[in-house]
Amino acid sequence: MAGIKIENARIIDPATERDETGCLCIEQGKIVTEESMKAIDTIIDAQEKWVCPGIIDICAYMSNPGQDFKASFTNESLTAVASGITSIACPPDIHPLIDNPAAVEMILRSASDTGKVKVFPIGALTEGLKGERLSEMHTLKEAGCIAVGNATRPLLNNEILRRTMEYAASTDLTIFYSPEDPYLRNNGTINEGEISTRLGLPPVPHTAETVAVSTAILLMEQTGARLHFNSLSTSRSVDMVRKAKADGLPITAAVDICHLYLTDMDVDNYNASCHLVPPLRDIEDKNALWMGVLDGTIDAVCSAHQPISLDAKAVPFTMTTPGASTIEMFLPLLLDFMSKNKRDPINGLRLVTENTAKIIKQPLGSLKPGSAADIIIFDPDTSWTADVSQLLSKGMSTPFANWQLQGKVTHTIIDGAIVYQNDQA
Repeated sequence: MAGIKIENARIIDPATERDETGCLCIEQGKIVTEESMKAIDTIIDAQEKWVCPGIIDICAYMSNPGQDFKASFTNESLTAVASGITSIACPPDIHPLIDNPAAVEMILRSASDTGKVKVFPIGALTEGLKGERLSEMHTLKEAGCIAVGNATRPLLNNEILRRTMEYAASTDLTIFYSPEDPYLRNNGTINEGEISTRLGLPPVPHTAETVAVSTAILLMEQTGARLHFNSLSTSRSVDMVRKAKADGLPITAAVDICHLYLTDMDVDNYNASCHLVPPLRDIEDKNALWMGVLDGTIDAVCSAHQPISLDAKAVPFTMTTPGASTIEMFLPLLLDFMSKNKRDPINGLRLVTENTAKIIKQPLGSLKPGSAADIIIFDPDTSWTADVSQLLSKGMSTPFANWQLQGKVTHTIIDGAIVYQNDQA
């Protein structure tokens, strides 16, 4: 495999606390020292650019039901690497649903065939995600699943949740859990508050999430399960996770980029691009999520990318498909978040590299010699507009349409191979 030398870059590696100008060398798919390189086939001048480990997105969808899986997977993989994403944890509620070894094999084969982004499947917590019968977690793990989860599907009752935790603990699998009480949600589509009342939309109370978070924490205390909360949205949830961590429980949590930047105010005028699960909350919740990220209570930020078509949003709000295309805006928004909070790049990028690698338990997210050469090069100063007509994703519905963003990927390297290059960025 070709040897690559990246020169004059600002090299940022949260895993080793490295932040310096220098060169980075790649050979045989691994990061190596300059002294040990045998041959240099390609030199990349990264003057005024940043180099860091590839982003590991722990929640992003590669397709949605109704789409041609192969075509969608190929397209979204290209979109991912063009956005600096080198690895994705894929939720189980895609098509085909990840509840059997054949589905796992299909996803892994599709990822291999595209030669683009690495995909780590999350297996279904229950058969068919129906919330009734436990899935064959051990078999799913042997097939290649790195965790199990419920996506956004409810479980039949708390006894089922307890049994899934016991089984997951016995197989050493983390549960990726989306906390929501379906009875308290009661077909709601927007945060309960002033906006839901004014628009006359069915509300989702905070307790739909917080009751589920509290229950899950109590059950993980009982079962010894390892739990990762997907996309928290409320201030009370952050408080409960903070306390659970202080008590020593093996718990991690993430927030998606939309909930760091948007509130239920953005749903005004029935903006269907802001119909999300969980729903966008109020400004106090958004501020609490920011604080949770800054103080380490929230371990990771994810894109929660879903390639939803414009047609799926062109119906009355309550009938629209929830979700948004976010992956192309993910890195610029993360850079903006770091800047707004005066955070150094190491701490900001840790949220999508070192921390996410630990959550999915993969030897990724580092630039130290011997590590897999999953690397991105980007210009943090390139400004651009999120023009929906220019998005690479098949999902063109995004709440960030026409936002002015800053930061553009120029190169994405996976296992030492350049899988994306944009010399015009």
